[in-house]
Amino acid sequence: METHATIPHLRETIIFLIAAGVMVPLFHRLKVSPVLGYLVVGGVIGPFGLGLLADDYPFLAHAVISDLAGVQALAELGVIFLLFTIGLELSLERLWAMRRLVFGLGSLQIVITGAIIGLIAHEFGNTVPASIVLGACLALSSTAIVMQLLMEGRRLGTPLGRSSFSILLMQDLAVVPILFAVGVLGAKIDGGLGAGLAQALGKAVLTIVAIYTIGRLVLRPALRLVAQTRSPEMFMAAVLLTVIGISAITGYAGLSMALGAFLAGLLLAETEFTHEIEVDIEPFKGLMLGLFFMSVGMGIDWRVVGDEPLWIPLSVAGLFAVKSVITAGLCLAFGLPRHTSIEAGLLLGQGGEFAFIVIGLAMSLSLLPVDIGQFMLIVTGLTMLVTPLVAKAAEKVAGHMERDANSRAHRGSLEAVGNLEGHVILAGFGRFGRTLANTLQAEGISFLALDTDPSHVARARADRLPVFYGDASRLDMLTRAHIGTCAAVVLTMDNPIAAERIVGEIRRAWPLVAVYARARDQHHAARMLAAGANIAVPETVEGSLQLAGRVLSGLGATEEVVRRRLEHQRAQEEL
Repeated sequence: METHATIPHLRETIIFLIAAGVMVPLFHRLKVSPVLGYLVVGGVIGPFGLGLLADDYPFLAHAVISDLAGVQALAELGVIFLLFTIGLELSLERLWAMRRLVFGLGSLQIVITGAIIGLIAHEFGNTVPASIVLGACLALSSTAIVMQLLMEGRRLGTPLGRSSFSILLMQDLAVVPILFAVGVLGAKIDGGLGAGLAQALGKAVLTIVAIYTIGRLVLRPALRLVAQTRSPEMFMAAVLLTVIGISAITGYAGLSMALGAFLAGLLLAETEFTHEIEVDIEPFKGLMLGLFFMSVGMGIDWRVVGDEPLWIPLSVAGLFAVKSVITAGLCLAFGLPRHTSIEAGLLLGQGGEFAFIVIGLAMSLSLLPVDIGQFMLIVTGLTMLVTPLVAKAAEKVAGHMERDANSRAHRGSLEAVGNLEGHVILAGFGRFGRTLANTLQAEGISFLALDTDPSHVARARADRLPVFYGDASRLDMLTRAHIGTCAAVVLTMDNPIAAERIVGEIRRAWPLVAVYARARDQHHAARMLAAGANIAVPETVEGSLQLAGRVLSGLGATEEVVRRRLEHQRAQEEL
């Protein structure tokens, strides 16, 4: 009887684990991005790296992964787990708050970029259907690579992260109509493209609504039932079933499986199990994403690059240039700072993983000639390969631009204001700070504001307001703003941790200065008061009280009754 192992893809699994456990950590020690490490290692151990030498040197066959199809099928799980993790970190409310960026900025990026790339492709002699396909698929960027780079740098919550994620999410949603359009163009279905796209979008919306509605009703009770068993294995199995199951449903419905994973994350984010799930799923996500990046590196045939030493590098640079300029321009139009817009443009300049699917489908339907399709696949793969390097350069350029903007904002600066006395220092000049400044101006009270967003500073200075670039959570900056002679400091900054810290430092350095603080909620207000603030106003509570007062007045209550009721309610809320 034979007793040798027959585990499928055992050799490929061992090679991958060696790469993940040995080679990539070496890249990390050299301060090279793990994403770039996986891409390079994939290229080396793939069929177009050492695989080309395996016939001449048979021992190399043991170190080569040649089954690209099997690896790519497994690698798709990496993108699925990534989108699931992102969904876990969001909520429906936060997603709705981002709707302007998702549906506005994201939609414009796809339409404008696709149209311009399509026109360029047509100028190079491609047919109209082929140009449409190339424009549509090359307008999309790599969700896996960009999001992983943002998460590595802990920049997902920054303006760069939010704008990039919004565009990528809209691109994932656009995969459905793009795939449908390719099918219609290839099959020449009667009835018109517009009607077909409307039907496909309607089907997509119904599927998403059904999944979300049923999931909210079923998922929480089911997970509570599983959690009562106190079995980590059963709980992990239930989570994996949720992720893979919803992804499979969206896949069968013709949608992106990654979109299904994102929906699963949103559903689970609304349960009390979200933090436990994040911890449990992290190793799966990291390993599968690594396999995905390696599969991209394996798919680049360097011989084709050698056959086209001029046009392939020019096409890679051209794709980055076109997409970066368009995306950066749109980000600027949507109010993002210049340095953030340029970094977002460069970060999203590559082709994406969905281009492999769309171009493959187009070649099978004879919409794209095989040679052009293969050429564009190589270009897409190379843009993904160089993305970590481009992202690093973009970060340096953006940092340099931000420092220049900061120094220009500073040059109008605090030295020029002279010796102030009896003024109010506003720490932050967003919506709250500007409203407060208008009130102070109306009463003839002088103020000086500090903000770390150059766009806020630029707009305020255009209105001739005394607003300066500076981090108000630093004592030396407050000293330059003459805190020792001010009447009060008002903290309206968005960073609650920095606000708590600077309250304590102000109280120790200037114990007599009055400190008024905006708080996120009652718990944050209590912490601010404990740190030394004279008054801490929770924005949620005060906003609801103001609305309640308007309602009472509208229902006929006298001004005195409204005032007493609100005072009593404030006392109840311990403001």
